[in-house]
Parts: sequence; C-alpha cells; structure tokens
Amino acid sequence: MEQMGENIKLARKRRKLTAIQVAERADVVRSTLYLIEKGNPRVAMGAYFNVLRVLGLQDDFLKLAADDELGRKLQDLELLK
Repeated sequence: MEQMGENIKLARKRRKLTAIQVAERADVVRSTLYLIEKGNPRVAMGAYFNVLRVLGLQDDFLKLAADDELGRKLQDLELLK
C-alpha cells in the first residue's frame, strides 16, 4: 500500500497538480488525500479510485489482481482431480 501511495503522489506531481486540486476534484478532503499518498489501508477503496480517476489512471485500478497466477494454478489443480 505504501508503494501505491507513493506512485499516486508521483503521478500527481508529474501532472503538476497540487494536493488541494486533486482533493477537490476527487471530492475528498485534503487529509484523506494525504493518507492515500501514504498508502493508508484504512481509507475507503472508493476514495483511492476517485483520486486515480482524477489523475487519469482509473484503468490501472481495474488491473488489480487481474493476473492471479496463484489462483489459476489452484484452479488448475482442482480441475485435475
């Protein structure tokens, strides 16, 4: 989560957006954006998604757990029974 928060912070800075701008556009308070950029797991996933949307990274959100290699291996083992 910390790495994701850092990535979000870097994406914001690359776009030359202030924390206030992103927070307002994502409809979250500045303190919530701060927690997101720290990777705090207690922040609602919807808030993370709103920030990613503001940064144009909403498609990245859909990639979470998309490549479930372990899950596929377990499924394949079950199919072999």
